[in-house]
Amino acid sequence: MDRSQIEPAIKSILAKIHQRMIEATRIAKAADACAQAGSIDEGVSVSMDLEQIFYEAGRLQDAASLLKRLSNS
Repeated sequence: MDRSQIEPAIKSILAKIHQRMIEATRIAKAADACAQAGSIDEGVSVSMDLEQIFYEAGRLQDAASLLKRLSNS
């Protein structure tokens, strides 16, 4: 693949990972606040939303890594 196409794609993917991590931070803070307020069950329930975010971020990282490998070949 052409490096001029790959680099913008990787930048876009990394920005999407960053957005997901900002969202994860927000959710983790909310879960912690629930737990600190004594509502452990609610904190765990809120934190369950992190699973999908981490999954998506992982797949995005896989894509960025693949594109990087393709650009080196």
